[in-house]
Amino acid sequence: MGNYYCLMAGLPDISLNNTEKVPTIAELRDEIEIVLSDSDKKLLFYFFLKNDCQNIVKLLNNPDATLLPNGNYTLEQYRDLITSAQEMNFNVHRYPSFMSIYAREYPNNKGKAGFFAEDAMMLEYYKYAMGCPNKMIADWYEFNFNVTNILTAMIARKNEWNVGDYLLGDNEVTETIRMNSAKDFSLSKEYDYVADLMKVVDETDPVLKEKKIDAFRWAWLDERTFFDTFSIGAVFAYFCKLEMLERWEHLNEEEGKAVFEQIIENLRGEAQVPAEFKR
Repeated sequence: MGNYYCLMAGLPDISLNNTEKVPTIAELRDEIEIVLSDSDKKLLFYFFLKNDCQNIVKLLNNPDATLLPNGNYTLEQYRDLITSAQEMNFNVHRYPSFMSIYAREYPNNKGKAGFFAEDAMMLEYYKYAMGCPNKMIADWYEFNFNVTNILTAMIARKNEWNVGDYLLGDNEVTETIRMNSAKDFSLSKEYDYVADLMKVVDETDPVLKEKKIDAFRWAWLDERTFFDTFSIGAVFAYFCKLEMLERWEHLNEEEGKAVFEQIIENLRGEAQVPAEFKR
């Protein structure tokens, strides 16, 4: 893994309240293509894979769907994966196997009660990404996985819904949540950020709530890269921050309120993970 002194030193400093011109994800991606080592490109693959997973779901639902940019694969490759999985019962080795398995099983699953297509794919994506060989990147996905479940559980409990119905996957955190009725689900001792999450859930302004969630994630990235500002981990963190900035650039206050209202409505009606918490 390399150290990217010139690249990182040349990038503008950014914050969640950024008003300066910053590169887009696509622009930065083009810039780093000639800089990153092959091994580090394989690590950054995990960041872009989320869009690939969402695109596969889109295409399985509608072959003519408009796809998200900034994935690792092309439309032709998505179609190759789906065709190979469904018609030839074959996992193409150049794609993560969970994507082929998902595509193969999708026709049987899509009509089942309790199957939510994007949630199911995102669960597989998180499980895959948490196995990344780079510890900082793997920890980032585990952190987001746990934060998603803790926030979801807190919102469900606050609204007096059955918490266990809304959790994503199974790990030590979800098991503790299911078995514990304490205000913090007895997680604060091992996970020091739980107290901060409890304050976030109590925020009444939906836009400010979303900002606090992203600020919480931003701080985690800062902490993990503070003494490692030129590594592939720092490059990865910068991409994650740009993703947050691009999201907020397209989300004004009224849209933010509508998003949060939709989150609550989804939780009331369906046992699925709120879309805005799928980090």
